Amino acid sequence: MKLKDKVCIITGATSGMGKAIAESFSNEGAKLILSGRNAERGNALSERLPLSIFVAGDVSEPAYNENLVKAALENFGQLDMLSLNAGMLGLGNVVNLPETLWHMTLNVNLSSIFYLCKHAIPHMQKSNSGVIVINTSIAAFKSFPNHPAYCASKAAAVALMKQMAVEYAPNIRINAICPGPVDTPFLWDSAKAFEHEDTAVEDAKNTTLMKRLGTPDDIAKLTLFLASADASWITGTAMTIDGGILNA
Repeated sequence: MKLKDKVCIITGATSGMGKAIAESFSNEGAKLILSGRNAERGNALSERLPLSIFVAGDVSEPAYNENLVKAALENFGQLDMLSLNAGMLGLGNVVNLPETLWHMTLNVNLSSIFYLCKHAIPHMQKSNSGVIVINTSIAAFKSFPNHPAYCASKAAAVALMKQMAVEYAPNIRINAICPGPVDTPFLWDSAKAFEHEDTAVEDAKNTTLMKRLGTPDDIAKLTLFLASADASWITGTAMTIDGGILNA
């Protein structure tokens, strides 16, 4: 078991990529603090996964992130890993995007990373070890229509990852994954921002070199690799996992 007895906080754990990561980490022996807003889905997931608890809340609130760290320490006595997957789209162009939605998107996609790392890293420093994997997007490198807040927040998340990797080396490894189109409800919601909404997902699939959408399991496998000792010499890296779409 690659994560036996490791304690990990997983945000965005109630659906899509975050859920697949939680299942993968659990199968590899990790003890989990599951985070999400949907209490019904979160509690159902926690009931299925041994050595896991669910803490409902909004990652854009600083106090909630502090509570996640407290939950890890109170229930399992340590904190070894973070897998940060919470996100929102904030659709609309710069002219018509409401300012409240701009700030909300940056809070969920970027500020929440700062909040959780702020409270988690000191405990990792005490044990001289830790791993953080941030789920960003190819939107950090490739622009999409009607996604200004999303693109800006994902690019900033990559920059924040790189800065923290420099700051907290050598004992804490911090990396990002940058998925392309993954077959989740999030992708189908994103399609609404495109002119040809009815074909946007199919177009994205066909644009990849692999001619298929990614799956949540694809993302979970890369996240597990970066979290495990197999990636012990990797830090400060943003790994694209996009079926080759950036090279298409």
